[in-house]
Amino acid sequence: MTDKNSLMRRLPAVDEMLRIITAQEWAKAPEVIIKLAIQKEIDRIRQHILSGDTYQFSQEDLIVRIKTEIEKQNKPHLQRVINGTGVVLHTNLGRAKLPAAVSRHLLAISSSYSNLEYNVESGERGSRYDHVEGLLTFLTGAESALVVNNNAAAVYLILDSIVKGKEVLVSRGELVEIGGSFRIPEIMKASGCQLVEVGTTNKTHPADYEERVNEQTGALLKVHTSNYKMIGFTEDVSLARLRAIADGHDLPVIYDMGCGLLMDLKTSGIGEEPTVRQCLEQKADLVCFSGDKLLGGPQAGIIVGKASYINRMKKNHLLRAFRIDKLTLAALELTLREYLTPETALAQIPTLQMITMPEECLKARGERFLHRLEQHADRNYELVQTQGQVGGGTMPGVCLPSYAIAAAIDGVSAVQLERQLRAYEPPIIGRIVKDRILLDVRTMEEDELEMAAAFFNNYHVKGDTQ
Repeated sequence: MTDKNSLMRRLPAVDEMLRIITAQEWAKAPEVIIKLAIQKEIDRIRQHILSGDTYQFSQEDLIVRIKTEIEKQNKPHLQRVINGTGVVLHTNLGRAKLPAAVSRHLLAISSSYSNLEYNVESGERGSRYDHVEGLLTFLTGAESALVVNNNAAAVYLILDSIVKGKEVLVSRGELVEIGGSFRIPEIMKASGCQLVEVGTTNKTHPADYEERVNEQTGALLKVHTSNYKMIGFTEDVSLARLRAIADGHDLPVIYDMGCGLLMDLKTSGIGEEPTVRQCLEQKADLVCFSGDKLLGGPQAGIIVGKASYINRMKKNHLLRAFRIDKLTLAALELTLREYLTPETALAQIPTLQMITMPEECLKARGERFLHRLEQHADRNYELVQTQGQVGGGTMPGVCLPSYAIAAAIDGVSAVQLERQLRAYEPPIIGRIVKDRILLDVRTMEEDELEMAAAFFNNYHVKGDTQ
């Protein structure tokens, strides 16, 4: 106990350390950040002592740790990372990367005033939705379009505006759960609709819908199972067949498409996803989808379809709660404009470019990465074939053949190396496979290959740090 009390008395006062740190030439952060860093490091030592450690510390060591903490706290928490996982639409890493033209446009819009809700030609108030509605109707063939902040909000707004207080028929096999444990049945209930399940988990027939339609039915809802795939003894009802059923009862067909593909990737041999236009051609009244999945733009919920229904949504008071801001609109407009020239869209939209990149190009990129790595006796680098994913709750079961650098360093576990990669600036996110770190080149740009190579080339074997 005496040793513990003695160690506790040696702890410096926060104000004392504040005077010492602020006198340092490198201490350029706001005082509040410096003070918080000091408190955190002193408290860290205090906890070690209280836990029974015979913890030895020096003022010099404390200053170094405080400096590291200040540097950590004095930079934005949301930061760039290098995606070496091979998952193109990695939800935890922000999903779709925006086209370069979008990034440049966002800088101009964010640092100046804009015509967000102002009609420059007439000098009168305009609508923020006009900036993208024309592009969406042209690209999809829809009568009208509306954009909200995400696809869950789009589904909610559709149901609240069109079928509130009525029954909505949905196949039991399509009652999906999306990210964050949000479920279609819960969204439907919150929007004031009554869910009516039809069919079974693995099979739903047209007759299942016909048997449940009554005077309380407000719509037929089809949900695209974009985040999982059911195989084997299965059957569902197509949009075209659902349309025929709905026509017999004067009901709307709503399609929660989820992923929102504007360009047919089947021609590139990737998956079997339909495009938004193809879904509308099957006579869905409304189709909703995400902007930051296969479309390759910012997070948004996009609704396209019949003008009569969308006009009702535009008058719904919930639209203000779900509306998107100027930066999202700017990013979405520029992304959509890339689709006006289909012959270059695959190259200009990073999501599409990464998904469709040929294996020979990936191998060449991997070889360039390997050649940048300096050879040392204590480390092993190998170019290996691997499998990537589209990710983001899209194209389940579709594997993307790819190449990765597999790295191992003597005396350093894969877990240690993975942690140190995450501590790099910028953080490099890879995956561990068979005690080696794999960095998949499909999701890494050329400058990111150089940064990753710099990490390994400047790496010195040391003990694990946490």
